[in-house]
Amino acid sequence: MDWEDTTEQAAFRAEVRQLIDERLPEWYRERTRLGIEHGPEGGWVADRASGEPERVAAATEWTEALAERGWFAPHWPEEYGGGGLSSMEQFIFKQEVAEAAAPDVGGQGVSMLGPTIIVHGSEEQKSAYLPGILSGEFLWAQGYSEPGAGSDLASLATRAVRDGDEFVINGQKIWTSNAHHADALFALVRTDPDAPKHRGISFMLIDDIHTPGLSVRPLINMAWEHGFNETFFENVRVPASNVLGEENRGWYVGMTLLDFERSNISEAVRIRRYIRRLVRDATSGPASAYARRVGTLRHEVADRFIETEVCQNFSFRVISIQNAGMIPNYEASTSRMFMVELDQRTARTGAKVFGLYSNLWDPEDERTPSMGLFTLRYVTTISRTIAGGSSEIQRTIIATRGLGLPRS
Repeated sequence: MDWEDTTEQAAFRAEVRQLIDERLPEWYRERTRLGIEHGPEGGWVADRASGEPERVAAATEWTEALAERGWFAPHWPEEYGGGGLSSMEQFIFKQEVAEAAAPDVGGQGVSMLGPTIIVHGSEEQKSAYLPGILSGEFLWAQGYSEPGAGSDLASLATRAVRDGDEFVINGQKIWTSNAHHADALFALVRTDPDAPKHRGISFMLIDDIHTPGLSVRPLINMAWEHGFNETFFENVRVPASNVLGEENRGWYVGMTLLDFERSNISEAVRIRRYIRRLVRDATSGPASAYARRVGTLRHEVADRFIETEVCQNFSFRVISIQNAGMIPNYEASTSRMFMVELDQRTARTGAKVFGLYSNLWDPEDERTPSMGLFTLRYVTTISRTIAGGSSEIQRTIIATRGLGLPRS
């Protein structure tokens, strides 16, 4: 593996750094200087919807800076307003944005729905929805998981019954990220209950989150943060023209993945940033006296830093495969599983380093180490090995596809 940039890659990296240096709003820079990390309530989506003038202005300025170069949607084709970046260019772009602690933008509209509309949408749907996503003015939330259909998503039970030119939707979704900030919702719904479970599902665009009968209720996590929601559908009427792709073929539409960067480099960089923060705050500040007395934990912190190197090299491996024109399989599962479990270990180590001081959660309390970062991460990373494909699923993929072991 060659860790060095080519001449072209180095030039592109310099271009990304220049944009960040010149155009990242001061509001974000100040948060980074203060050591404020984004949690479920943070990030560009919440900034854009906050109603706070300075915060909204920062999100808007950063959106405009990226959009000027097509980098608001860097993996979209240029003909649809995206950046058309190669896999390696996306890797470099995300790496530099993460190193600068600059916010990721666009939400699930950019990362998921837009590419799916480009592949499966009609020309009318592309014209209706892509411009709003690209401008950052129209935010979408994803309605996939249900109380009885999480890891086995194909068991979803939310029904959509045809009534003339409309569908009438009844059911419930759960873990709907940022639905309280969203303008619209895309969802998988069952339109043929008699078909096999992977069939009879349609992909529905509910282009107004305030459609009568659709209600959003908050789910508060253990850190008292509001990132998730429940969404309930009670006779929600949606035009039949809002089905994306073929009716009853929504499972295949929903599983659409374009060939864009999936190396998790942003996560690897973020965890390393946490480690640096831990080392800094363990050697200065009100909790440092305790941290210095616990000498054995130095080895644990060193282990975590070494593991961030491993995590980053897993990311390099995945992007190298993509850059060679191949599709990573078990390699992506290896990278993801290691990364989310490292995130949990880093949070535990950070909480242990500060001992009883880790009982302090209030970021405004000057005695709280790292503004409560590692305590908050300790309780919020519990779900990391479940959400988005559990570690058990990843291990099965690694065993069967990577090691060639038989299925049990």
